[in-house]
Amino acid sequence: MDSPARNGEPRYVHDRRTRFVSMILFLGFLIYMFTNHNGDVFLARHQYQEALQSLNYQLSNYTLWLNGTASNFTLPETDPSLPPLMETFHVKGSLLDPRIESYYRNITGFVHGDAQFTNISLPSLALNETLPWRHLAQDVMTGANTTNMTEKLGSWGWNTTTKVALSVVEKKPAESAVTKELTSSIALVHGRIELTDPSEEDNLRLEFEGVHFVSNGSIYGFAEPPGRHIDIRLLPSLVPEGFINQTAQVIEPELQARIDKLKKLIDDGVLDTDSSNDDAPRTACPFIFYAQIQPTQVPEHLMRDLEDELQNPTGITTVSAPKLWLKGLLLSKECGVLYEITNTEGLRSRTFFRKVTTYAGTTAIAYLIMLILFSRQADQSSTPSGISRVSCYAFEIQPLMDLISFAGHITFAILSEGRSSFSLIAPAFLALVVSIYEAQFAILVHSIQRPEDYVRPPFIPAAVAAFFSPAPAGQTQNNRPASFLAFFVNHVRTDTQTKIWLMSFICWAVIVRVILSPTLSKIFLVLTYSTIWMAQIWRSASRGRSSGLSKEYILGTTACRLYLALYFLGCPKNVLEVETRSWIWPLAVFVVLQATVVILQDTFGPTFFLSQKYANAKIHDYHPYIPLPDSESPEKSLGDCAICMDSIIIAATPPKRPKYLDGRHSESDSTEESASGSVFSFIRRGVGANKARKNYSLAPCSHLFHTECLERWLAIKNICPQCRRPLPPL
Repeated sequence: MDSPARNGEPRYVHDRRTRFVSMILFLGFLIYMFTNHNGDVFLARHQYQEALQSLNYQLSNYTLWLNGTASNFTLPETDPSLPPLMETFHVKGSLLDPRIESYYRNITGFVHGDAQFTNISLPSLALNETLPWRHLAQDVMTGANTTNMTEKLGSWGWNTTTKVALSVVEKKPAESAVTKELTSSIALVHGRIELTDPSEEDNLRLEFEGVHFVSNGSIYGFAEPPGRHIDIRLLPSLVPEGFINQTAQVIEPELQARIDKLKKLIDDGVLDTDSSNDDAPRTACPFIFYAQIQPTQVPEHLMRDLEDELQNPTGITTVSAPKLWLKGLLLSKECGVLYEITNTEGLRSRTFFRKVTTYAGTTAIAYLIMLILFSRQADQSSTPSGISRVSCYAFEIQPLMDLISFAGHITFAILSEGRSSFSLIAPAFLALVVSIYEAQFAILVHSIQRPEDYVRPPFIPAAVAAFFSPAPAGQTQNNRPASFLAFFVNHVRTDTQTKIWLMSFICWAVIVRVILSPTLSKIFLVLTYSTIWMAQIWRSASRGRSSGLSKEYILGTTACRLYLALYFLGCPKNVLEVETRSWIWPLAVFVVLQATVVILQDTFGPTFFLSQKYANAKIHDYHPYIPLPDSESPEKSLGDCAICMDSIIIAATPPKRPKYLDGRHSESDSTEESASGSVFSFIRRGVGANKARKNYSLAPCSHLFHTECLERWLAIKNICPQCRRPLPPL
């Protein structure tokens, strides 16, 4: 039983205890939902063990085959129809003069370019008579099974795909007695190939495994959709006849290295429980990938110095890095698909990581500037009168933008997997700090401005209330305890902090999921940036009060936020290789225009841009015309101030006293003044009347105060000290 009320105060002991327990249960439920994996760890361990068993089986059979012993592995024969087609597309390398030219020996990095699609199925080739290499493609497709070709093609738009991106990691073969001499002439490569459909803004990812011959710059490999295993033991069947033995020798130590790595992951318990690849694949087409690195006009010894400096920087001066580009061919015989890869441009990983570090540094500086400017502005607008001028929605949009930035930078840091990932933590941390401070300020603004828009809650029928909070057996509807759902809904509706934090959490959780869609991400960007200052402009114009935001905060915040948007959508060389968008420039101009309007509202008035018809903001006049007190009274007082309880004394008026405080006179007084011609006396009386009016302030609730007393009060609270009703700015 709760303790009885004391001095007529309400009892809150049970309510506070219920609130505490309910919030603990709610937070526990959220933590459970976000951390529970439903047995994914056990499933991942089982899958890892199956993969380990499969690799051991492959290695044992492959070792027997290398030694000439009977085994279950057989290397397919090389297709003789493929080399002539490759020569047509110039994807077969040759040796260079090392004194004049050289190839990049390590292409670990990123390559993007154009992809030109050709349907090489036999029916399509029969109709395409203008194709110069049609007979070569027909030789390749001879014997292909066209029965299930449509089913293998899947739902991907092959003919609308025009862009391709390669993410390649090059690895020297594990050293052994056999491969020691091959480490300088051959390397294994693996990574991803992404085909892009610009019309749908969608990507098709292919896993890639191949081999790179350093001497002639040729790359041969397999590309498969996710979920389809690539058997690297078949790589020797793709290479020219003179390189089959070398390729076969580097496969065995690579298989052993993968087995050792998988064993270590299982023993350490480092298991990937991500189920993002569980979706149905868009295609089942297997591809063969051929590529030829184009030579550079740099001697081989200078190229070695350049690559050594890129891998292990020492500060020495080297030649400028030449362009890394290649020509490629992506071919699927089972599906009749051929892509010619042209107009490529590559970026080495080390160069990319330096670029990421530079981006992280500049972005961290931008967020640090925003943090400093916001701290100054928050101190300046910390009073209720200052907070009543700003728009709550302007400070609710910005923390949402910063939360998305925090999630994006953390994801970017995880995917970069290098020393540059540590640099990305700085802008992510600062974005999180800025969003927290902005959210706290938004809560403060909302709590102070909430009385302005108070609306009586709607009537809820008893049947609806009973549905959400049914009475337990044996209890009546009137004395039943509130259910958790009813308590939670009421708590969210009435508590400002819970409402804003819950809305921020839901928005963050939802947008982080949908932001992966390019279309939705563009909509989110346009909506947030186009309304960043619109709410502030509207509040200032409708209330007839300036924003109270400093120019340095408005200009600095606008510039820093536009820097992030313009970098990714206006810079063609951004770190994520995001294509530029022409609409980002009009959007930037619109944001700058909004910031300019907010600044001009402080200079020319909140409604300077509106016509006279719409510029009449409802502003309360704290100094209306009040009739003078009794002229016979010795003390001209309007009454007592509700704050200091002292009399509100009107200063003595000059001769020819007016009837009202606005300086209006009787006809006789006006006639006498006109006759005397004392213009100075008229001005003096007007000034005195204006001072008298400024001496008092009449609130909308008809309570009268000293102007000085009310100003000090509004610096603490924006409610009437007598009736507790909200007061407009003074």
